[in-house]
Parts: sequence; C-alpha cells; structure tokens
Amino acid sequence: MIIRGGTSKGAYFLREDLPATDEERDTLLLQIMGSPDPRQIDGIGGAHPLTSKVAVVNRSDDPDADVDYLFLQVAVDHPRVDTGQPCGNILAGVGPFAIERGLVTAGDDTTPVRVRMLNTGALAVVTVRTPGGRVEYSGDTELSGVPGTAARIEVEFRDTAGSVAAALLPTGRPVDDLDGTPATLIDNGMPVVLLTAASVGVTGRETPAELEADNRLRARVEALRITAGALMGLGDVTATTVPKMCLISPPENGGTLASRMFIPHRVHSSIGVLAAVTVATAAAMPGTVGSTGGSGTIRIEHPAGFSDVIVDPESGRSAVVSTARLLLDGRVHPRGNHG
Repeated sequence: MIIRGGTSKGAYFLREDLPATDEERDTLLLQIMGSPDPRQIDGIGGAHPLTSKVAVVNRSDDPDADVDYLFLQVAVDHPRVDTGQPCGNILAGVGPFAIERGLVTAGDDTTPVRVRMLNTGALAVVTVRTPGGRVEYSGDTELSGVPGTAARIEVEFRDTAGSVAAALLPTGRPVDDLDGTPATLIDNGMPVVLLTAASVGVTGRETPAELEADNRLRARVEALRITAGALMGLGDVTATTVPKMCLISPPENGGTLASRMFIPHRVHSSIGVLAAVTVATAAAMPGTVGSTGGSGTIRIEHPAGFSDVIVDPESGRSAVVSTARLLLDGRVHPRGNHG
C-alpha cells in the first residue's frame, strides 16, 4: 500500500512479502523507490526524503504489542537504506495498514493498534476510527502541511525514553556548549539538537528553501551536528540521518515556539511527529534551550502551520493528533521485474 501518514508519504509492506535478508531487502527497496536518482523517475518515490519512506509491518510476538513496525528511510540520490531512526508520521499509517491487512481486528467504533517500533524498541498506540468495522479515512481533522481534512488518528507514545531526565538528555545536561553555541541534546523518540536560530545567524522566520540555499548556515549546522552526535553517543554521524537539528525562535502566531528542522541536510516543510515530541519535551523541561517551564499542550509552529503535542516529562508519555489516508493498494514492479 501507499499511504499518506501525517505529513509524509510511504510504501507499506508486510514483512513476509519482502526478502528475508537485509541486503536483498534494501536492494529491492532501492529499485522500488527509484533510487539513486534525484527525481526517482523510475520508481514510486517522490524525489524528497519526506516521500521516500518505507514501513515494514508484521504481527508481533511481543505480548505488549499487536504489530512490529520497522521504518526504512530510502535515500533519494544515494544507494542507501537507513534504519537508524524511527518515523512518527509513517507510524500514523501503520494502524490503518495493520487493520486493512487483517493483522488487527477492527472494532465497531475505534480500534487501538499497539505498535512496537523496531528502530528504537519503543511502544506506541495508534487509535484509528473504524465505524462499522472499517477504517475511516474521511473526516474533519485538519493537519498543518496536508491539504483538506481527514479522519482523526491519535498516536500515544509510551516508554520512548523513560521517566528519568538523564535518559532524555544523553549528556545528562540540559544545555551543552557546541563550539561556543548553546544547545540542548535530547532524545524522546528522535535524537534532536535544539539551537536558537539567532545563535547561528538567522531569524527562524526563513522558508525551508531560503535556509537550504544558505551554504554558510548549512555548513555550520552540519559541523555542530557532527559534534553533537559524538556527545550523544551516536558516534560519527556524518553518513547518518540523526541527530536532527532544530532551530527555534519566538512564536509568531500564538504558539509555544517556532521551529525550523534540518532532517538533517534538507529542511522539513513542517516537522516530523517524533521530532515534535522531542522538541516539545525539551520545551517542557527546565533549563533547556527554549524551555517554557510548563507541561501540557505544547504548540510548535513550523513552516506549514503548527503541531500540538501533549507531553508529561515526568512520566515520559506524550501524544499527538494525526491523520492518514490510503492512496493506493496494489502491486509494484521494480526495475528488472516485469512479472
């Protein structure tokens, strides 16, 4: 299936329909998505990291989960498939996919799907509207960055990083010095580095295209990311997609803070779900870059609008409202396979 999950779009597969070895699986997925090619013209990828994503789903043998979900980021212009991060946007589509493929039996009103995210081991509960036992895709829920409206999907994250602050902060400090730049290094489901936009010489009001065109800024952000990756225990992150880099600034439209997210070399047109959860957690914690000193609903402004996150740093639990829509259910023909 191809499903629009949150503000991303991806190809969803049953694990049993893909090759058993990682190497064969990754080779096939590169062919399916059309990578490496900046246009992905010979595949189903959308020529952008937000639309070159894959979910692999199967029934779980974990008693706390219904299904296992492995997220794979397929590089657009490089022959690389990355398992180093989860994706909360694509996660929103895992609930409908699991129900549509018969992995979970739908209820008569709503259906909670317990999902073990294999990239991190964390657990999420994706609650899907299923009136009459069928997945509902139409609805009146708006999502910034997505045209129109769709049915509401609630995504609750559990045990992403535990309840101890030190687990959220890999260095044990709310603020670290990155070559003279104050930063918060935090991981509540997604490794993120928070910087003020002013600290790297921008306002935080720039469009993604303007930020991507600023070669000085991109070089500076990447240098800080490499330094932060080592401090976070991630090793040499030069060739990886984490940590993400978030530039924050004062809000313009009544939110808690404004964000510009490097993912890590392109700039997100909005903000990823797990990145939003992590940024909101930092905002709710005392002493961090961008701290607001309070929990509850944190509204993160981004280029396409805003994302609301309900967060409680003490318990480590958080939740977001999302949507998803089934776009295609069929058979894909990768390069070299015309059967």
